[in-house]
Amino acid sequence: MPDIPLGVLDLVPISSGSTAADALRNSIDLAQQAERLGYARYWFAEHHLNPGVAGTSPAVVLALTASATSTIRLGSGAVQLGHRTALSTVEEFGLLDALHPGRLDLGLGRSGGRPPGAPKAPLPDATPVVDGRTPNGLRIPPRFSFAYLLGSPRIALQRKLLLLPGAESQDYAEQIDDVLALLAGTYRSPEGVEAHVVPGEGADVEVWILGSSGGESAEVAGARGLRFTANYHVSPGTVLEAAEGYRAAFKPSAILDKPYVSVSADIVVAEDDDTARELATGYGAWVRSIRTAEGAIAFPTPQEARAHTWTDEDRALVQDRVDTQFVGSPAQVADQLEQLQEATGADELLITTITHDHRDRVRSYELLAREWRKRGHSSQSS
Repeated sequence: MPDIPLGVLDLVPISSGSTAADALRNSIDLAQQAERLGYARYWFAEHHLNPGVAGTSPAVVLALTASATSTIRLGSGAVQLGHRTALSTVEEFGLLDALHPGRLDLGLGRSGGRPPGAPKAPLPDATPVVDGRTPNGLRIPPRFSFAYLLGSPRIALQRKLLLLPGAESQDYAEQIDDVLALLAGTYRSPEGVEAHVVPGEGADVEVWILGSSGGESAEVAGARGLRFTANYHVSPGTVLEAAEGYRAAFKPSAILDKPYVSVSADIVVAEDDDTARELATGYGAWVRSIRTAEGAIAFPTPQEARAHTWTDEDRALVQDRVDTQFVGSPAQVADQLEQLQEATGADELLITTITHDHRDRVRSYELLAREWRKRGHSSQSS
């Protein structure tokens, strides 16, 4: 088993009965604990109009967290480029890098709500999936379609409030190129006018692309020789397609001479399987609230979650996510993470854990870190 670093992806979840301020304080505390425990990275996601998620601006939360930590790498997972210009993104991370040089990861993603692309044809060397399993047993559920959300009034409102004018017509590859050029100091307008970002130009940040399929995000990351994160925790049915599509498109660059992939996973760890399952009880209801476009609810207690009346439609909506959440004792979850790494060829793993009680969440990361070290893995990333 290769040495696989672990990172943290934090949505800044709000638990039922608590506030956004509580969630932010908990996330800063968790970042401090992750640093102590030896995690390689701590990333913040970007979500909007979700009553149960306080992570609306990765750069702002990163600024708060950078001042409370000293060594762990910090980053975005991901800044949505449809919501910001390339210039504002480089300026934000340039400001962060000016005070915390060499610690920032700039993870970039496409804005949500776009029509899903057509399923990719399997690549010649694609990992086979038989009866929903890879050869090593990793569960790969059927591809989940988000097409039903495109007619949602809530999604339409989110797009109206968030998307910049002309964002839908902008070419994603060009947006990435603009970010890279502004960071490198080589930006030129079509008319040949230079633009230099201070602070920002020359910032010592790692640029990552995040994607859930083998489509444009994977292709752009590979073609530009950037690091890539495949989102098993968002779209488990397409994680192999995403990783393999990225590798197929990869071209060596000044940044990387070979592909470098991180893969995300949702997990809950406790001292024993029964306790872990109890802590994870609210996960299905929480995912349902996201996939119905209601906006993520405040993460429920197990008792609150059990009070939910489930329909067949509800269960179908969340089944792929519930089936691929790794829940159990440290040894069991570590086994599943190693299985995920083996099936995807991941160079790193990115862990998301949400529980109602902050102490249980910290304990989950603590137990996993201890088990991971026992297996000979370190916190160092390439």
